[in-house]
Amino acid sequence: MEISLKGKQALIGGSSKGIGLAIAKQLASSGASVCLMARNKSKMKEIIKNLPSDKGQVHHFLQVDFSDFNSFKVKLDVFFKENKIDILVNNTQGPPSGNSLSKSIQDYQISFDLLFKNIVYATTLAMSHMKRQGWGRIINIASISVREPLNYLVLSNTIRAAVVAWGKSLSFDVAQYGITVNSILTGYFDTERIAQLNAAKAKSLNISESQVLLAMKEMVPVNRLGIPEEYGYLVSFLASNKAAYINGTAIPIDGGLLKSY
Repeated sequence: MEISLKGKQALIGGSSKGIGLAIAKQLASSGASVCLMARNKSKMKEIIKNLPSDKGQVHHFLQVDFSDFNSFKVKLDVFFKENKIDILVNNTQGPPSGNSLSKSIQDYQISFDLLFKNIVYATTLAMSHMKRQGWGRIINIASISVREPLNYLVLSNTIRAAVVAWGKSLSFDVAQYGITVNSILTGYFDTERIAQLNAAKAKSLNISESQVLLAMKEMVPVNRLGIPEEYGYLVSFLASNKAAYINGTAIPIDGGLLKSY
C-alpha cells in the first residue's frame, strides 16, 4: 500500500527532535510539504534542508514557544493569515514529571496552557481552511497514561486525558466537513524525553539509568522501546485518504504495553 500526501500542507508541533521530527520526515517522504514548529530555529533550518523534496514539496518552519501562550497565539495568528494547512499534528514538549502531591495549582495551569490551550487554538485556526475545502486531518499526540496513569507524570496524565476527550468531541462536529480527528497514545519510545524521565527516575530511586531502561523494556511485551520512525508510519497513514473512515479514535502505539483494551 502506497501512502501519497502529495500536494498536502502539514504543520507539525514539536518537530525539531524525537517523535515530532520522525513524523515530519515521514510526512515529507510521503509527499507532503512540511512546516516544522518548535523553539530551536537553527536546528529547524538544518532539518528542512534535508527533508525529501522530490515530489515538489516546499518545506519551511515556524519558531514558537509553546510555554508562552500569548506569544504562541500571536505567531499562529500571523502564520494562518498567510498559510493554509491540510494536516495538523498537535504535539508539544511534555510538562515536568512528578506525582500529585508535588504539584501546585499553578503547575496545572501552566500544563493546561502548554498541552491543551495551545492545541485547541492551533486547531481552531487550521480548521477554517479544512472546512472550506472539505478535507482535513487533525492528529493529537497523547500518551498511554490517559488510560493507565503513571503516578510520576500526573500533569501529563491529567491534561492529555482532556485533549483526548476534546478530540473525540471535536470528531463528531467536524466529520461532516470531511475532517477526521484522531489521537495517538504514545508508549515508550527511544527519545530524548524518555532519557530525561529515566534520569529523573533513576535519581529518585537511587539506581542507575541503565537499570531503569532495562526495567522499562521488560514491561513491554515486544521487549524494546519504540523507534520514532515507526511512529511516523502511523501518522502518515492517519493523514492519508486511506484512513478516511478512521475518526474519533485513540490509538495506542506501545508494543502491547497497555493492559486495558
